[in-house]
Amino acid sequence: MSLKARITDDMKAAMRAKDSARLGAIRLLLAAVKQREVDERIELDDAAVSSIVEKLIKQRKDSISQFQAANRTDLVAVEQAELAILQAYLPEQLSPAEVEAAVGAAITESGAASAKDMGKVMGLLKARLAGRADMGQVSALIKSRLS
Repeated sequence: MSLKARITDDMKAAMRAKDSARLGAIRLLLAAVKQREVDERIELDDAAVSSIVEKLIKQRKDSISQFQAANRTDLVAVEQAELAILQAYLPEQLSPAEVEAAVGAAITESGAASAKDMGKVMGLLKARLAGRADMGQVSALIKSRLS
């Protein structure tokens, strides 16, 4: 079953269960998927849907930090609930040790020696770790290794 089909089935289940919070988050995700399909006139595969999920998760995390700074705990709770729902659609996350091993292998494979070569390493890792690791943390790890 494709990721998009799974999301659609989950939306139907949330409708039947009258779970409005879950339904709202899933509808938001499906709207983003359909918008991209219409804009690009293509049918999205699982990797493209995962990238949309990652983008929405990043938006939720940014919103949470801003709402916490503004002391809006009510809005923080809503965003955290949506974040939990969206994270269920990402593939299983790699452990920090697995991420470090992948970074080390990519540095060796690309022959990177300094921070100038960071783009080469990120290019290799972006395809391998997409959806399975936080690319911001991966970037920081690469930077610390190459410095």
